[in-house]
Amino acid sequence: MIEAVLSMSGLALAAGLGLGFAAKKFHVEGDPKVDGLTALLPATNCGNCGFPGCRPYAEALASGETVNVGLCSPGGVEAMEKIAAMLGVATVEMEVDTGPKVAFVREEECIGCTACIKVCPVDAIIGANKQSHTVVADMCTACKACIEPCPVDCIDMVPVPVTPYSWVWNKPENSAALH
Repeated sequence: MIEAVLSMSGLALAAGLGLGFAAKKFHVEGDPKVDGLTALLPATNCGNCGFPGCRPYAEALASGETVNVGLCSPGGVEAMEKIAAMLGVATVEMEVDTGPKVAFVREEECIGCTACIKVCPVDAIIGANKQSHTVVADMCTACKACIEPCPVDCIDMVPVPVTPYSWVWNKPENSAALH
């Protein structure tokens, strides 16, 4: 029994040392510009920008693959302006930022097709097949991914009412990400 424990401990130690050495030997430094851009994005990974997530969008911006800083609708105008300042490019026109919004399903018109549930990147829509769906407003990131696939067009983006429960502080400036 003792021999088995000692041999397994030795194998675990050798594997740990090997992995530690490999991590040091093959470590690749990330681009600090990409890290800064990623920090400015909302991290919803909704795909609204045409990229599979926020990090690939930041990599495309940093490499110059795309220069359109206005593709992130959940980030809004504030994020777009910070990204444009960091990259030194001109801002582009976005829809007027009227404050935070959430998706709202008009439940009396919903046919229960589950198309919106399948595309929601944060699982903010609940419901079942052939049943009415609803949106959990606290989870919704306003990425608008659910609007297009809805066959009966029963999803709207509505402003979040400011109540003592939904009011939040403004985001602080992240001066480290801007440099």
